[in-house]
Amino acid sequence: MTVDERKTMNTGVIQNLILENREKLSISGVLDVLSFDDQVVILETELGLLTVKGENLHINKLSIDTSEVIVEGDISYLAYSDKDTEKAKGNFMSKIFK
Repeated sequence: MTVDERKTMNTGVIQNLILENREKLSISGVLDVLSFDDQVVILETELGLLTVKGENLHINKLSIDTSEVIVEGDISYLAYSDKDTEKAKGNFMSKIFK
């Protein structure tokens, strides 16, 4: 899907990402936490998979009722990807390390 197609798509979903001093990330519209450790947090959101990378990461708040997550640590990278892309990547990596 191209950027233009995403812009024209009316999902009706509002998602907020608030990054404070690259140390505290507040995210709304989170459906699930797929994986996390002190360097990578992968979240399933209403707009696709969100990958957060950094150092000393931890989930400070997780609220299923409000669909909010707060990640704290030294945040250096944020990226969205499609669910299918991330699953294919996981399958490829799992084949390599078998």
